Amino acid sequence: MSTTEEPRPLRVGIIGLGVISRFYAAAFDELAEVELAAVCDLRPEALAPYRGRTACYTDHRGMLAEAGLDAAVVNVPNDVHAALCTDLVEAGVAVCVEKPLATRVSDGRALVAAARAKGVPLFTSFHRRYNDNALTLLESLPEAAPISSVTVRYLEQIEEHAGDDRWYLDPERCGGGCVADNGPNAFDTVRQFLGPVELTGATVTRDGDGVDRQADVELCAAGGATARVLLDWSYPGERKDIEVRLADGQVRTADMLGGHDGFKQSLWHEYVGVLREFAAAVRAGADPSEGGLAALELVAAVYEHEAARAQEPPGGTPVAAPVTEGASR
Repeated sequence: MSTTEEPRPLRVGIIGLGVISRFYAAAFDELAEVELAAVCDLRPEALAPYRGRTACYTDHRGMLAEAGLDAAVVNVPNDVHAALCTDLVEAGVAVCVEKPLATRVSDGRALVAAARAKGVPLFTSFHRRYNDNALTLLESLPEAAPISSVTVRYLEQIEEHAGDDRWYLDPERCGGGCVADNGPNAFDTVRQFLGPVELTGATVTRDGDGVDRQADVELCAAGGATARVLLDWSYPGERKDIEVRLADGQVRTADMLGGHDGFKQSLWHEYVGVLREFAAAVRAGADPSEGGLAALELVAAVYEHEAARAQEPPGGTPVAAPVTEGASR
């Protein structure tokens, strides 16, 4: 009688041990299909908790050469995503990258093209896609009453969430601010409910350092449903929720933080969902790159819209001006 042998766990490395890395590290303990095989960070103090139990590296190239990885999680500052992911793709190592995919849409498109050419899964980590309350809302929506509109609020005090990762407050390294960093999660949530969407309007508010601190973004789906994304990095506290209005007048909501008392507590189960789906995509040889690029293109569209509005004379016709595609701000 023949038996089917269980596949070995995927050997996965984490590159970058910043504030989000602990949620990834904990998720490995929940999943039999993945193994934390190596970690990489430039800082000896960040590697210290892993020494003696996991292979540690200060150079991702050395990790790629020695650790025998099937896949890697990229958890470095946003401005390094494209270059580091390119190295992984060229090495044939599947990629799970923190959002955003890149800080420039041109870099994101080039990266997706390279991954597809090599047949390497390129997966962007949208952890809110696995939020239990959001999934409950999505699954409860009646088929008989289509969605009329969706509102996603993503409000927080960024200084509380950044911790020691102060690059969030550097517009060049972050890619802008709340639109570049929180925007992809919120845009992906809209797409989870409505499918592909296009930008119809946006306003962005920046601080004196050029970091966008607030944004109000309007979107529209092909079927006519609309969406509004509200982003705020100066909010006193934290609010992450979804409001769905149905064509029959019903309004249904989900608090993505509900039932997860304490700072960042919802992230523990969300990152289990991230790693589970990433592992499944790698096993299947799937191409999961579309979502990361779609979110990045919406980020670029917001910034391009903002730049075009800045060229409008008061009370006059907009002045045509070239806009650098997906430029980091």
